[in-house]
Amino acid sequence: MARAAEARIRELGGDPSFPAIVAAGPNGALPHAEPGGREIGRGELVVFDMGAQLDGYCSDGTRTYATGEPGEAARAVYETVLRAQLASLEAVRAGAKGEDVDGVARKIIEEAGHGERFGHGLGHGVGLEVHEGPRLSPKSDDVLAPSEVVTVEPGIYLPGELGVRIEDFVVVTEDGCRNLSTLPKELTLVE
Repeated sequence: MARAAEARIRELGGDPSFPAIVAAGPNGALPHAEPGGREIGRGELVVFDMGAQLDGYCSDGTRTYATGEPGEAARAVYETVLRAQLASLEAVRAGAKGEDVDGVARKIIEEAGHGERFGHGLGHGVGLEVHEGPRLSPKSDDVLAPSEVVTVEPGIYLPGELGVRIEDFVVVTEDGCRNLSTLPKELTLVE
């Protein structure tokens, strides 16, 4: 799956901006999982994280899909991440502190009982490199400025079980952000 995704990026004229991550079931609990030979099973959540580089600039995006009905617990985790992601997008704007934007998502995930399972920052800048400033994290001193491009990517990772991450790629504006990601965010069941 990861090779096919990277091949499609090349077919469309770009290059992958980083090795694609396709992580199913328990491998989804590894935020930077490396693709392997494990067959994707029915009823699993599958995290797809990939980006393209074109004309010197990078992109980055993640969606989580299900291979059939994943069950009530997995749906609850997905909905928590989605709520955190949508609320965080509302907090992105020029003048916002990276630490504060991260805190919006972190609070929702903590209130759902998964605070210790959100082990990375909410996002990062993207431009000539796929990971650059500004940072959206609990330790960030960065303040967002107009026209900066950042990711907004909360996640919950339950070791040995599943992972969920939803990531959009946005441009910071004076009064919010312009979302460059167009894929739907509701949980999609792939048969």
